[in-house]
Amino acid sequence: MKPNLTPRLVRESHAMLAELALPGDANNWGFLLGGKLMHLVDICGALAAMKHARCPVVTASADSINFMHPIYMNQLITLQSSVNRVFKTSMEVGVRVVVEDVMTGERRHTTSAYLTFVAIDENGKPVPVAPVIPETDEEKRRFEEASVRREYRLAKRNRLKQQLDQGIGS
Repeated sequence: MKPNLTPRLVRESHAMLAELALPGDANNWGFLLGGKLMHLVDICGALAAMKHARCPVVTASADSINFMHPIYMNQLITLQSSVNRVFKTSMEVGVRVVVEDVMTGERRHTTSAYLTFVAIDENGKPVPVAPVIPETDEEKRRFEEASVRREYRLAKRNRLKQQLDQGIGS
């Protein structure tokens, strides 16, 4: 199947996921486990990437996940994601996490993350992705900043590859 490379608006990739923080996902102090939140971030990010690419995707990196506030049991976790920028076969996706105390209605931004996903075909090979078109000032800012983050990611990846090739860190 040939990929559809018609440019798409950022808003077409918007995805949302909501889940209640339950005791089985908590540590001994009643906070949501970081790994559980990373799992949810990955799922929500993949939803946005798949909506944009209109094909399966795999996670290539999660280069920035910032936990700004803890999440307590019985809070409603809402994740929102969208594609920030498309490169050739990869996409940077931003994910924002907000929690809500369902008893008081108080909401708080707790986590932000940037992930990279690669679109793949039925054989698991990377495929080109349609360009994304930012419309709002915020989308345009994220679009521009994604390029800077990509340069940093690629430089870091190259340093790691060189270290591994030299047997450093193994």
